[in-house]
Amino acid sequence: MRLKERFSSPFYGQIVKLVTPIVLQNLLSSAVSSADVVMLNFVGQSAISAVSLASQYASVLFMVFYGLGTGATMLCAQYYGKKDFRAIEVVQGIALRFSVGISLGFAVLALTVPQYMMLVFTNDQELIQLGAGYIRILSVCYLCWGVTEVYISILRSVGRVAIGTVLNTVAVVLNVILNAVFIFGWLGVPKMGANGVALATSISRLVELALCFVVSARSPQVKLKLRMIFVKNAVLFRDFLKLSLPAMANDVVWGLAFSLYSVIIGHLGNDAVAANSLATVVRGFGTVLCFGLASAGGILLGQKIGEGRLEEARADGRRLLWLTVAAGAVGGLIVLCARPFVLLYAGNGNFTETALGYLSVMLLINSYYVMGAAVNTTLIAGVFRAGGDSRFGLICDFFDMWVYALPVGFLAAFVFKLPVLWVYFIMCTDEFVKWPWVFKRYRSGKWLKNITREGLFEKEPAGAEGQ
Repeated sequence: MRLKERFSSPFYGQIVKLVTPIVLQNLLSSAVSSADVVMLNFVGQSAISAVSLASQYASVLFMVFYGLGTGATMLCAQYYGKKDFRAIEVVQGIALRFSVGISLGFAVLALTVPQYMMLVFTNDQELIQLGAGYIRILSVCYLCWGVTEVYISILRSVGRVAIGTVLNTVAVVLNVILNAVFIFGWLGVPKMGANGVALATSISRLVELALCFVVSARSPQVKLKLRMIFVKNAVLFRDFLKLSLPAMANDVVWGLAFSLYSVIIGHLGNDAVAANSLATVVRGFGTVLCFGLASAGGILLGQKIGEGRLEEARADGRRLLWLTVAAGAVGGLIVLCARPFVLLYAGNGNFTETALGYLSVMLLINSYYVMGAAVNTTLIAGVFRAGGDSRFGLICDFFDMWVYALPVGFLAAFVFKLPVLWVYFIMCTDEFVKWPWVFKRYRSGKWLKNITREGLFEKEPAGAEGQ
């Protein structure tokens, strides 16, 4: 009877409705990465390796925007529970202040010193030359992401997740088509190789940004208003700094650490880089459902907390965790089932025998690594953030990755000079090391808080105009 009651909760219907378009959107994003690798395999292993390393900057920047977006979602989902749309617009403007400024800084660096940006990851001159051209062209994409990711995150916080999926679908389809055109030189266009991938991505993101303004013009609420960047509210600004910036910092700490994992791998040789790039794509497919559950669950829990339904949110948090464990098991099976096909594909391409050996074992490691990433992402980025608890994730990931995984991986690679696969295995223990602290925080219930405020616009506090 107890089991029957558990699965009869309306939470499951709500989560399916939200998670389906989010998972589809994440699948499409993974499909773009897969298309890049598949097409570049016909160009050569060096092209794959260069794009894989150069893309780490886009990955870090994406984590900044994702962190700002999910951080803003923490506030907006709860204010949506209170139906306070004015607060949502102000929070969106604050998030855009940060995202637009950061994207401008990245774009300037990408245009002026891309070769030095590549030197961080590798000393291979061929990879530096290929990657520098890729980064310079991708600078346009950086500017677009600064706006689109924040706006789509705000739409998600009010339950309008399908819109983001539609926009992403258009961008992905266009990206794949343009990839083929620019990489292989179709329609009379010269063959551009790795640079073609960057150009296709930048054009597709420009189109996605234009469509965001179209959606905004047709939306009765939650419009994309760039002028909101200049609207000031001292209370919401302080709440954003307190709650959203730790979430952004958490995602940056996590994303930058993963990029530095690639730095370590990048200095272990071209074979290791190529194998890791393909293994990362496959892992992306294995984690897509798990990360979708984290996003959808965080939105649902945040809305219920904003409505004051705290005990219901606590119960739904337990349900979300069990769903994530099941999704992690499914993700691991996906990686295992894909393994023989991926090895066959890589073997028929330009991978060396050494790279194939690395790839085979990396896929086995990722088949269980998915579970660690799934549980931690759902609890830290979904459940905890729904209740405004963003500092714990920042502290946890900082110590786990920067005090444990990166130093140990560096020592293993460059001091003890362990074999490549041992280095990779050691760095992939990071998600499981933090499990005890994550579960302890979850059981404590300290994450469950209503962070909304009353009377935000009735009377501005002193000094608000200075924010």
